[in-house]
Amino acid sequence: MSSMAKQVCGRAAGVLISSFRNLTYSPLSSCHGASVTACQNRYASTSSKPKTGILMLNMGGPETTDDVHDFLLRLFLDKDLIPLPAQSRLAPWIAKRRTASIQDQYRKIGGGSPIKKWTEKQGEGMVELLDKISPETAPHKFYVGFRYVNPLTEDSIEQMERDGLERAVAFTQYPQYSCSTTGSSLNAVYKHYAKRGVPSDLIWSVIDRWPTHKGLVKAFADNIRKEIARFPEEDRDDIVILFSAHSLPMKVVNRGDPYPTEVASTVQRVMEELGHSHSYRLVWQSKVGPQPWLSPQTDEAIKGLSARGKKNLLLVPIAFTSDHIETLYELDLEYAQHLGAECGIKNIRRAASLNDNPIFIEALADIVKTHLHSNNVCSRQLLLRCPMCTNPTCGQTKEFFSSQQEYLDVLVEESSGLERSQSS
Repeated sequence: MSSMAKQVCGRAAGVLISSFRNLTYSPLSSCHGASVTACQNRYASTSSKPKTGILMLNMGGPETTDDVHDFLLRLFLDKDLIPLPAQSRLAPWIAKRRTASIQDQYRKIGGGSPIKKWTEKQGEGMVELLDKISPETAPHKFYVGFRYVNPLTEDSIEQMERDGLERAVAFTQYPQYSCSTTGSSLNAVYKHYAKRGVPSDLIWSVIDRWPTHKGLVKAFADNIRKEIARFPEEDRDDIVILFSAHSLPMKVVNRGDPYPTEVASTVQRVMEELGHSHSYRLVWQSKVGPQPWLSPQTDEAIKGLSARGKKNLLLVPIAFTSDHIETLYELDLEYAQHLGAECGIKNIRRAASLNDNPIFIEALADIVKTHLHSNNVCSRQLLLRCPMCTNPTCGQTKEFFSSQQEYLDVLVEESSGLERSQSS
């Protein structure tokens, strides 16, 4: 265990264990000089001091066109996502150069990304259910932690520290793990504490992947069935389902990134849920630059299937849980609207994103409850580095989260002891 991890976890254990013995607590005691109104607002989502905090990790998206430049700048500065030569100098140049064209894309989908709106709706529904199905870890409070736009992961972590939580869960909103997405978000958590210089009052655990969760699978299948029903009846048997996921550079895949396998596992479970009712393919979108990426690309697959007489296509965003630029612009406008017309596709539709699907929100709550009751800080998979990993931060991040287990064990034992004493 690193010295920084020992300091963080040791501090967390002492503070959290003592909190079980302190039966009176004023939420305002954690304000550290903030106004009473501002502090009260931090507890607006719960009727009392939150006990368990869930940090919903995602890339995020600009809410307005004015936010696009800073979003791109943070994105191109992230070495975990896009490693560039002379990154600190090249990233600002790329961000400035691409801002106008990306702003135009956002204007065409309403002026900004709705991903924050959907994440908040999902979080609200999730914690409402959690308070009912897991009362022993209640009250629950969700936090949004985006990598490239507000609310930034680092700012949300500090909010969680101020809120005086007993447990903190980093919950990736990417169902399938990739070092470029979930890995980047978890690295951000570690790097924030490494730079913070102040011991943490939290014990962290991680939900790092959930590609085959039964609720996720049922939610996808539910949306697919609804969209198939919107095709003309005479064309429904001829539909080809194209599961489209964000692509990944082959140099990342060849290091051993598990993302392609996990996306494929989601597709397999969804098709099983559908009873293999239609033919299908897994395709990849959003390639950037000239280097080899996962293929076939979604647009090339549409062209190829059309040339082979397949004129009824259903696009399914299988690695995205909320609408954002890749669904609303790339799939809906570029592919379904423009490319479909160019290729002479008879019917091309997109299955709705999961957004506020009740089945999906129930799945989120179930995933968190199962994780909290497992008393494990993370999956075994998280602790395994890619065979050809070249990023030392990945190892430090895994060590940071792994080191939380011994303190979580003490916390669980202390909690069990308190429950036994109260029942006797």
